[in-house]
Amino acid sequence: MGGKGKETAQRILAILVIVAMLGVMGIPLTVIFFFATVVYFVWRAVQRSEQQDIRSIFEFYIAANEILRDEDRRWYGFEVERVIERGDNILLAMGDAPPLVHFALGALYNRASKHGSAVEHLSYLTENGGGEEGNIIHPSPELRRYVQVLRRLEREPAEAPQTMAAIRSLDRSRRTRAATMLEESRIGLKESIPPKPIAASSTPHATQSPRGATLNPVAGVRQPTLMPSAPTMPPPIADVLRDVYEEEKKTA
Repeated sequence: MGGKGKETAQRILAILVIVAMLGVMGIPLTVIFFFATVVYFVWRAVQRSEQQDIRSIFEFYIAANEILRDEDRRWYGFEVERVIERGDNILLAMGDAPPLVHFALGALYNRASKHGSAVEHLSYLTENGGGEEGNIIHPSPELRRYVQVLRRLEREPAEAPQTMAAIRSLDRSRRTRAATMLEESRIGLKESIPPKPIAASSTPHATQSPRGATLNPVAGVRQPTLMPSAPTMPPPIADVLRDVYEEEKKTA
């Protein structure tokens, strides 16, 4: 019997023991049957929810490994985005998600040329100590259930061969390529940032003062400007005729 069957048998045995204790206490059989039915359905609902949460992590591994493994295959952008969204949902549901989830997400972001998010996840693994499972001492209940399922699959890989193949492939890539992917993402992030525009140097021009003086742009000294002279008005016609008459009179 596998680990999963043993766990189910233990829970059923616990329910039977509780029912027997209620019978010894003299509780009516109908009440015991009702109580047992309610407990069973609640247990099945909780178990199904827990299994679905854990199954979503392993399904994410399979989908991410399929994209990352076959680099020559032409994946549509929405396919990669859909897998990335599944990984992000796992991080939202688990505060201490497995480090392999962070690596798969970082590699997918790197594949999608989203270098900022790739650097965030990959640096968390390689530089901040988040990639060391040994540093996780106080796991959440979700992480504890994940580890239980993972160890069972490692002991019995034939139970889910596709899942184990994806986990081993991602683990191998994580050991050999995480640092390289981080460096590539950092280079891509720098190249994606546009350079700051350089202000064009403007040649200082002379400014005209209100009174017609020019300011020297270098020394800031006010220099006088020659103003054009006013036009000369001709003499009146009477003065011209009088001068002509007197000139003729003198010559006569």
